Amino acid sequence: MDALFVSTLAVAIAEIGDKTQLLALVLAARYRKPWPIIAGILVATLLNHALAGWLGSLVSGWVNPEVLRWGVVVSFLAVAAWALVPDKLDEDEAKAPRFGPFLATLVAFFIVEIGDKTQVATVVLAAQYEPLWQVVAGTTLGMAVANVPVVLLGAAFAAKLPLKAARYAAAALFAGLGLWVAVMGLPA
Repeated sequence: MDALFVSTLAVAIAEIGDKTQLLALVLAARYRKPWPIIAGILVATLLNHALAGWLGSLVSGWVNPEVLRWGVVVSFLAVAAWALVPDKLDEDEAKAPRFGPFLATLVAFFIVEIGDKTQVATVVLAAQYEPLWQVVAGTTLGMAVANVPVVLLGAAFAAKLPLKAARYAAAALFAGLGLWVAVMGLPA
């Protein structure tokens, strides 16, 4: 259950103020149909993070445990530093495709999540924790925890988010995970 809990918490905090959260807000404002947007977020995240998690677990089998340990430490610390940088939604990402809300969300979220800090975190978490399904379920749940309220409550809710505090909390969480792995090693 550690994998599920840590993955959910890490991604939920890291996602606050992220460009995919801003994308959720744009899609909610554009389509005004929250349930297809939420379904698109969940399916896109599940597919994207399953691939990222699979890659992370695959890499963990190829790499010497000590090299993996320090790779995980460096990765967590890098994601911690990355979390401090505020995300802005690019103008191109704000333009929703002509498709319906589910397909538009599915495609947009899958593409925008490629190389995003939550995808990188999924790779790192999958390299560190087992079973893989708990990591993928946790990161997907974390995305839902952060994005579903934004979709349901819209701009009024997003405007009140303490984004700076959330970035610091995410950075502290990832730095703490990196230091924990440095001191305690990878879970067996």
